[in-house]
Amino acid sequence: MSNPGAAPAESGAHLPWLTRIAYGLGDTAQNVVWGAMGILTFFYTDYAGIDPAMVGLVMLISRCFDGFSDVIMGFLVERTNSKWGKSRPWILWMSVPFAISIVLIYTVPHGSSAMQFAYLFVTYNLCTTVCYTALNLPYGSLSAMMTRSSKERDMLSITRMCLSPWGRILSVSATLPLVKIFGDNQMAWVEVMSVWAVVALLLLLFCFSKCKETVVIEARKKVAKVPVGKALKCLAVNKYFWAGMIIWMMQNVIFTITGTILPYYCKYIFMDDSLYSGLYLLETLITIFVMAVFSPRLLKRFGKRNMSLYGVIICFVGHAIFLLNPTDFNWVVFSCVIRGIGFAPVQSVIFGFLGDAVEYGQWKTHIRQEGLIFSGGSVGTKVGSGLTSAALTGLLSYVGYVASSSGAVAQSQDVINMIVSIYEWGPIFVWAVLLLILFFYKLDKVYPQIMRDLIAREAKGEL
Repeated sequence: MSNPGAAPAESGAHLPWLTRIAYGLGDTAQNVVWGAMGILTFFYTDYAGIDPAMVGLVMLISRCFDGFSDVIMGFLVERTNSKWGKSRPWILWMSVPFAISIVLIYTVPHGSSAMQFAYLFVTYNLCTTVCYTALNLPYGSLSAMMTRSSKERDMLSITRMCLSPWGRILSVSATLPLVKIFGDNQMAWVEVMSVWAVVALLLLLFCFSKCKETVVIEARKKVAKVPVGKALKCLAVNKYFWAGMIIWMMQNVIFTITGTILPYYCKYIFMDDSLYSGLYLLETLITIFVMAVFSPRLLKRFGKRNMSLYGVIICFVGHAIFLLNPTDFNWVVFSCVIRGIGFAPVQSVIFGFLGDAVEYGQWKTHIRQEGLIFSGGSVGTKVGSGLTSAALTGLLSYVGYVASSSGAVAQSQDVINMIVSIYEWGPIFVWAVLLLILFFYKLDKVYPQIMRDLIAREAKGEL
């Protein structure tokens, strides 16, 4: 007989659609801001007139600090006990600071290189290392505290990944056009980002109001606080945590490659930087459509691992199409469509992988670690995207990219060749890593038995 104080396992209660939507809109809010941040390098170099090497250095150093903040935040979530729960209150506490911090990033002062470097470092870290970390990590772990049903967590992940791109769509497709309308200068960026900050704040407050923590495990209350060393050791031996982290990391790496290089690709290969918004919108809309219409059916038929594996293979096909003629706009468009179709299944269940790793970790180590697993996963994504950003900007600087706030500088052929090469070969690395990880992923097969074991243990008052 199961513990009456414990939330049901695989047969967990069905979450209403309003709850799923509210949860998804929490990520929409963050992506309204984060979508515009995807072209932050472009703003820094071509509007604020900052050397790309400085930008890359700031992002690389910041990502290292960001990784430490993720781990710290994971422990803070594990130790948080409020009337709203462990993860949920952080959405309320950090929504206003997050909205303010994103505007500050774009108010780069004119002055010496040292002053600009200091400003970039402080404001970028305030937003990403402090505010975004303290908001995004509790938000992610909240899903594992709303239900223990793998299927319900997968549906939360699918809903999240269907709704979150709309924030990016809004900001990526509208930011550059609005910047041009508002004066096509640095102040125009500040004004546009202020609008996105208000939108994000309202959506975060709605998410907080509708998402509740319902998972209560009585046996957990009897366990003393886990020492830091032991907690990290338990995390390290959770092989499915590492699998989920790498899958999430690769998603961010491909986003970083696209967000960083594609604006330059459109500006210097196709001679029109406004094409970036259209390409991004096309690929994202295709991805959302596939996630919303087909991912739940694919999940039911194939499971997380298989549907993701088949999707990555399609991504390879889409990129091969691009490689046939990388400087032709029509081929790039066709490639974006195929890649959007293929990557949709992987994106839709990324956070389901991490949610299942929570249950696997409890089963293997008798310690439950929602906060640490999601924070540890985020460490990988931030370090991965930070290294990617630094590598990309470093390569551009190495071949002599000329930054200019006027946007009218002609780049050398070496720069043009580097832009094309990065966009040709960068994604291939991502797809290869994903194929390797998914090929060895076996948790889907053993998950039902793991949950039966956990139910039996919790009925005895054990984790």
